[in-house]
Amino acid sequence: MITLKVNGVEREVDVPGDTPLLYVLRNDLELTGPQFGCGLAQCGACAVLLAGKETRSCITAVSDVGDQEITTLEGLPALWAKERGVAAASPALHPLQPAGSDGQGPHCGYCPNGVVIQAADLPPTTKNSTEAQIRTALNGHPGRCGT
Repeated sequence: MITLKVNGVEREVDVPGDTPLLYVLRNDLELTGPQFGCGLAQCGACAVLLAGKETRSCITAVSDVGDQEITTLEGLPALWAKERGVAAASPALHPLQPAGSDGQGPHCGYCPNGVVIQAADLPPTTKNSTEAQIRTALNGHPGRCGT
């Protein structure tokens, strides 16, 4: 058994240690935020925050996670609330989550997870990010649908 801390909750999974974290998140824990895109850590669809840093879960073995906190797209609202010192139920979404749809950005569904996760990693490391810094950070998340 391997114990993982995912979105603030400890979960036990019975998988081989070399199983990709992405497979555990989707198949065993039924979290649908991280997506399988390329399987080579190039597209970013599988991105999660591992100890607060954007990590490609398709190439990260579950045994390499250790006791580090894993945050998926589903866990961003609680992370946002924790960072702001407010009740977990408020806000309902991390401000980054509705940003794409509010801006009417078309999406096929693969890249938004990685883009939002990468953007969530940016503010803690770079205060008052410039547009150039944001564009550079998001360069590793090419859209697969061409939009």
